[in-house]
Amino acid sequence: MQKYFLRITKYESRWIKILSFLGILTLSIYFLRPLLPASDIHREEPLADARILSQLEQGINVTSPVQETEAEFHGKVAVPSIIDDLEKDMVVLGDTTPSEDKHIEVDLANQRVYAYSGAKKVFDFTVSTGKWGRTPTGEFTIWAKVKSQKMSGGNPAIGTYYYLPNVPYVMFFSNKDIEKSRGFSFHGAYWHDNFGYPMSHGCVNMKISDAQHLFYWANPHVLNPTLWSTNTTKENPGTKVVIYGEPPRT
Repeated sequence: MQKYFLRITKYESRWIKILSFLGILTLSIYFLRPLLPASDIHREEPLADARILSQLEQGINVTSPVQETEAEFHGKVAVPSIIDDLEKDMVVLGDTTPSEDKHIEVDLANQRVYAYSGAKKVFDFTVSTGKWGRTPTGEFTIWAKVKSQKMSGGNPAIGTYYYLPNVPYVMFFSNKDIEKSRGFSFHGAYWHDNFGYPMSHGCVNMKISDAQHLFYWANPHVLNPTLWSTNTTKENPGTKVVIYGEPPRT
């Protein structure tokens, strides 16, 4: 019986090796990229509900969301916070210090937030910044506040999926390089208590009581407490935010 063999030339063999190498390299990048430290990756997905972000960018006041009772963070179930309960027993007075006399600093290396009125430090909070997504550095401005809203994203295939309704005391910040649609913000976190270590997908996680204090201290002022959101205006500008340092490796 005559046998037939597929003959491959040296030229074809060389190309097969090149294509095989490129295929392995592509697969390696695809699977390893999500596992890289936060400082080495850049995610484009919005960190907050895209519909809400769009409304805020247009200057539209958002309405109170449905108060859901279940949340998930990286495969673990959490119980969402309820804004009415958070504010029921606490009277928070709005601060009327002019916006230009205030600024907020985020120290990534020490995982802390400092708030200043002029040269006086008024708050010093332990926080959690980006681990599975990078917290940007530079100078920013708060452009909108929302009492609570949904945030979701991540990748269920590698265990980084999160679905977090009723995230409380959200303050969005941006600059000319980091667009508003990215959804970076300060906000309270009810799904973990590991503050002092990077734990977020790019936002600045805070203890809920700390987030509440910063929310009502920072500008824009909440001029109408009955509204769910507050946008900056020419007459009611936002507080400056400076983010610096390198987060600790975890």
